[in-house]
Amino acid sequence: MPGSTTKKAVVRRFDKEPLAGYVNPDSYLQPAGVEVLSAQGNITTVPYPDIKSIAFVRDFEAGGEPGRRVFNARPKIEGLWVRLRFRDGEVMEGVMPNNLLHLDPYGFTLIPPDPNSHQQRVFVPRTALEAVDVLGVVGSPLTKRKAKPAPKEQIELFEE
Repeated sequence: MPGSTTKKAVVRRFDKEPLAGYVNPDSYLQPAGVEVLSAQGNITTVPYPDIKSIAFVRDFEAGGEPGRRVFNARPKIEGLWVRLRFRDGEVMEGVMPNNLLHLDPYGFTLIPPDPNSHQQRVFVPRTALEAVDVLGVVGSPLTKRKAKPAPKEQIELFEE
């Protein structure tokens, strides 16, 4: 794993302490689990059923706990506004791309509700979820806003 391509990540697990380390965003999702490089230089493969979420963080000092888990209002970021319900009953919302080519067979990557949080993105494996509900589509390319036609009583100033 070259240093320039690794990202800081905190792996939250269901039954164990969070695991902080580095992941390669291009190859961390393996068929057997997620590859994590620890600060000591050990590579660990964490199986998907053990993982609750993987938070890509700015720094390790802030910890792996998410900040706000739901949006206070409709999000402004374009994409699918989703609500994830975990196996343990926890609920989390986020925005994921509205593009089927970005769907991963192992899980979902989304932007968390708090943009000022230390978490930049969150990956949630499919095995950690009980349900995924789409709450809305923000910025759909199908709904273009049409300009209002000028009222007929409007006078033309520069008429030819």
